Amino acid sequence: MTETGAPLLEVRDLNGWYGESHVLHGVSLDIREGETITLVGRNGAGKTTTLRAIMNLLPRRSGSIRIAGRDMMKVPVHKTAYAGIGYVPEERGIFATLSVSENLMLPPKVAEGGMSVEEIYHLFPNLAERRNSPGTKLSGGEQQMLAIARILRTGVKIILLDEPTEGLAPVIVQRIGDVLIELKRKGMTLLLVEQNFRFARKVADRFFLMEDGHILESFPTSQLDAKMDRLHEVVGV
Repeated sequence: MTETGAPLLEVRDLNGWYGESHVLHGVSLDIREGETITLVGRNGAGKTTTLRAIMNLLPRRSGSIRIAGRDMMKVPVHKTAYAGIGYVPEERGIFATLSVSENLMLPPKVAEGGMSVEEIYHLFPNLAERRNSPGTKLSGGEQQMLAIARILRTGVKIILLDEPTEGLAPVIVQRIGDVLIELKRKGMTLLLVEQNFRFARKVADRFFLMEDGHILESFPTSQLDAKMDRLHEVVGV
C-alpha cells in the first residue's frame, strides 16, 4: 500500500532501445493505487515498448521505474513480478497443450491476496465451462480471458494489458470490459494499451497520448470528447 496520493507505479525519463534503434524518448507517467490509465497512439508509437520496458523485457533501457517506491531498474526480469506487477501481452502466451486449469496454475504466486481458482471461474464463467480444454481448443476471446485470469491468481497489484480487445467479437469485448470494471472495483491498478476509445473510457481514469516514443499529453477521461479531434489527428482513427 502506498502513501495517500503517492504513485504506486512511477516512470520517469524512460528511454529504450532495440539494438541501435532508440525507440522510447523520455517517457514519464505515474499511476496511483486503484487507478486505470490508457496509452493511446498509432501503431509504432511506443505503447507496447513502454509496457515491455516497465517489465524489464527490453535489451536496453534507462531512466527510473519505481513500484511502491522501490527502484526497479536493477531488479532482474525473473523477479519483476515479485514487486507486484503482472503483464498480459497482446500475443497472450497461452500454453496450447495445457488445459485451462493447468494454464491457470502455471504462474507462481508472488504475494498474498490473489484470487482463488473458484473466484476466477466466477469472474470468467466461460473458463469454468472449459476448464479441462487445452489451449488449442479455446477461441481468441477465451484465450484472452485466460491470459488475464492467470495473472489474478498470483497476487499482483498492478496489471499491464496490451490491446486486450484486439480482434475480438463485441460480446467478448463487453465481457472483458465488465471484468476490468470489476477488477477496478476491487482496487486493482491497471495500465492499458487500447485503441478502442469507447471501450477504454469505461474503465480509464486518464489517457496518455503517445507518438514516436514520446508522451505528447495526458488528460482525464472527462476530457475525452473534447480531445477527439486531437486523437484522430495523432492516432489516425
